[in-house]
Amino acid sequence: MAVAANFTAPAEEIGAAFTAATGDQVSFSFGATGGLYAQIAQAAPFEVLLAADNVRPAQAVADGFGVDGTVFTYAIGRLALHSTSMDLADGAAVLAGGAFRHLAIADPATAPYGAAAMETLAGLGLVDATAGKLVTGQNVSQTLQFVDSGNAELGFVALSQVIGRPAPEVWVVPTRYHAPIEQDAVLLRTGEGNPVARAFIAFLKGPEAAAIITTYGYEVAR
Repeated sequence: MAVAANFTAPAEEIGAAFTAATGDQVSFSFGATGGLYAQIAQAAPFEVLLAADNVRPAQAVADGFGVDGTVFTYAIGRLALHSTSMDLADGAAVLAGGAFRHLAIADPATAPYGAAAMETLAGLGLVDATAGKLVTGQNVSQTLQFVDSGNAELGFVALSQVIGRPAPEVWVVPTRYHAPIEQDAVLLRTGEGNPVARAFIAFLKGPEAAAIITTYGYEVAR
């Protein structure tokens, strides 16, 4: 199953819960949504796509890779600014102050959280001021590594990745600064005949998965 990098931890927990409930094993491949879609377009044998946006699953159906009628929103994500060395109680002020050398973001061309980060910088009027400081990761997992390793003083990641960190290290970006991060899933044609793939999607829609998803800071569409 192809899964957006921001959803790594909850997917692994949901996968374990699914196996405990059904006895069936599932395996995941994590990455930027755009990169995963490129692999799907090149006949990668994924059976389900859990994207970080609501664009690629619909595109998968339109392009003939996804099963019509199986697209649904499994989570609504939140963008966060994270630092291990700066107090982010007022993240907007920290960004505007510019007292940092490097700001990490996921590649906005392939990672929806990277696109949301750029929307946020635009909303704050800081695109030009931060242009020379941006460090781009392939996905939000690599972006978090940049921050945790000290290669960037701060970075935009998914709230789910830093949900348990000390409050001063995390600024949850107000949703007014970027479009909603609606994360959709779709059953792919390669999994259409696999009852385990269909069962996993059903499990993902259920209350046990929803409880896991919300503990990571996501909202669940009702």
